[in-house]
Amino acid sequence: MNQPLAGHAPAPVTARMDNHGNHMLKVAMQTGNDLLARVGSMVAYEGFIQYEPNPPAVRQVARDWATGEGAPLMKCSGDGLLYLADYGANVVVINLNGDGISVNATNLLAFDAHLTWGVERVKGLAKFAGQGLWNTRISGQGWVALTSRGKPIVVDCGGGEDETYVDPDALVAWSPNLKVKGKRSFKAQSLIGRGSGEAFQMAFSGQGIVVVQPSEDSTDRLRVRG
Repeated sequence: MNQPLAGHAPAPVTARMDNHGNHMLKVAMQTGNDLLARVGSMVAYEGFIQYEPNPPAVRQVARDWATGEGAPLMKCSGDGLLYLADYGANVVVINLNGDGISVNATNLLAFDAHLTWGVERVKGLAKFAGQGLWNTRISGQGWVALTSRGKPIVVDCGGGEDETYVDPDALVAWSPNLKVKGKRSFKAQSLIGRGSGEAFQMAFSGQGIVVVQPSEDSTDRLRVRG
């Protein structure tokens, strides 16, 4: 009975966060090294781990989520192994070595609680989309786990003169030091994006990466937000 299932057994822990297959996150939990994770993402755990929904650190930022950018988070603390997933989405693990990342909140699965984070408006887009687009920015020394609908691509902008254009509905995350601007294209409106009317893309330039999923978000990320 056990032999056919051997290939699905948990692998030895080698890092704070790691993938178990493509669709599950494994977190090595230790007392004093808490985790913030999407509510409802826990699928299994070993050891003694406690959960606190909507902890004070999250409530302090909740006022910004009135803009529509945000996800319910829980604090996970204790010792053991924690397994997280989000409806079978692919999981991408990033080790922030003093760097930062700007994440679409619908793609945010978990991150170390000691990291600096908050909700911020993406500069350069307000004139294209009402009050603009809001993202969750995370920075510091620690780990972040993102989800992607399908295997994502990571585009290295390379710091050259050429810009990288992305459908905002397929955008997962990007380096916050990149310059961002909006672009409308009438000729490509039937080829890019799912909506009707003029096509809208986000243009990135500078030194950094952009993470793009092979599936468009079901929500309109650039709607007017109060």
